[in-house]
Amino acid sequence: MSHTPPRLVVMDVDSTFITGEVVEMLAARAGSEELVTEITERAMRGEIDFAKSLHERVATLAGLPESVLTDVLAEVEPSPGASELVAELASRGWPVGLVSGGFIEIVRPLAASFGITLTRANALEVVDGRLTGRVSGAVVDRAAKARTLREYAAAVGIPMERTIAIGDGANDIDMVVAAGFGIAYNAKPLLCAAADAVVRDRLDAVLALPVFAS
Repeated sequence: MSHTPPRLVVMDVDSTFITGEVVEMLAARAGSEELVTEITERAMRGEIDFAKSLHERVATLAGLPESVLTDVLAEVEPSPGASELVAELASRGWPVGLVSGGFIEIVRPLAASFGITLTRANALEVVDGRLTGRVSGAVVDRAAKARTLREYAAAVGIPMERTIAIGDGANDIDMVVAAGFGIAYNAKPLLCAAADAVVRDRLDAVLALPVFAS
């Protein structure tokens, strides 16, 4: 058992901690999947502003019954190696947080199933049991993700230089750069260029990086 101080590991959710993009799974039920997928791709490549892209995508979900959230949660698949990574970090006593440009209605119960309590994501506005096509409150964009990393670190009493951030798209750049060590996982070129390490295939492959041994 290592006696080195713990590190905080903070991960993006969609296409990082899980295999898919929740907004696209919701859009499939609204008949807008093709449009939403195209907007998501452009946002993750950094071609359009994330907040603007989120509003455009969520607008296509207007009128869906709130029950679709339960249906989509049941379909969410953790990335290969996600369970193993969380189990290993738990065994070390390293705190784990999730921060997402997706939706808290999915992220919070997903995180709870892994014993993760640090969560932040966008909230979908619901009126009379249906999605309005809007989000409530400020959008979790790249600046908000970096702020969240700092807030999590303060909350668990771990210095920023002992933080690790893992993401896949342009929306994760600020967080990955702000962290003590930033990892691009199955990531777009912009994030790969900004990260300290690039990992592909399994999420628990990050455990082979020297930062996890120190």
